[in-house]
Amino acid sequence: MRGAVADGNADNFVRAHDVASALSVLAEGSCRILAGGTDVFPALQDRPLSGLVLDISGIKTLRRIEDLGDVWSIGAAASWRDVMDAPLPAAFDGVKAAAAAVGSWQIQNRATVVGNICNASPAADGVPPLLTLDAEVRLESQRGVRQMPLAAFVRGNRRTECADDEMVTAIIVPKTATAGQGYFYKLGARRYLVISIGMVAMRLLCDDNKQLSEIAIAVGACSEVAQRLDGLEHCLRGQALARAAGLVTADHFASLSPIDDVRAPASYRHYAVQEIVTRLLVAANKAANGEAYEEASDRAL
Repeated sequence: MRGAVADGNADNFVRAHDVASALSVLAEGSCRILAGGTDVFPALQDRPLSGLVLDISGIKTLRRIEDLGDVWSIGAAASWRDVMDAPLPAAFDGVKAAAAAVGSWQIQNRATVVGNICNASPAADGVPPLLTLDAEVRLESQRGVRQMPLAAFVRGNRRTECADDEMVTAIIVPKTATAGQGYFYKLGARRYLVISIGMVAMRLLCDDNKQLSEIAIAVGACSEVAQRLDGLEHCLRGQALARAAGLVTADHFASLSPIDDVRAPASYRHYAVQEIVTRLLVAANKAANGEAYEEASDRAL
């Protein structure tokens, strides 16, 4: 198997050094793909690592974050820290804020954005801001390459459209969706190292009259799959940013289906994300008027 090396127990661990060899391993049968390992190893708890494991962390081409002309590409081995350090447009600021909210610095240095997406947790920090960028997922196998919207790729809790012989090689963001400013806010029981109660990502662009020419809003941890709020976006598009916060109502969040759990009841989650959207719009309006950008506070949430 050229480009792949069996490490340790040859029956269950293979390290690939190029995409072709990784796809060759996948074609032989189902296996667990390991990039950063920050989701794989905690999920084991006290159980041993079993089955075939394919380590792609050494594939240098997958570590790239690239401007490819009409799209931006975030490779499957790119870490959250790589994203934070990359010279990306302001529309990606929501993704960078999500990166800063993921675990500890050690986790941010190791964990990958693609791994966060493929883990498909309802509370995955990366999904809402990427949804506001109309992100797509690039899947490769020996059968070929296909690309689909992130919104279609994540099917449910821990479920994706990735076939057994496929791997996600990149997240693709069209430049048509990278105008404006990105925002992100994550609400939890504490500031860091926490699974969110609710989170909101937003991307907006104003015209010369400070009217919202583009707006994208996505909510996570309040449904089995993070989702865009199409109705609210339609309501706000074309409106003056100064009055946008006053147009947000509870009806705009009716599509959400949060659960009751140890972190918060469903009713609180509904209330909280509505309030976060409102506060982000207020903060954006202040920034548009030359005031220093202030993060949406969790005061009284």
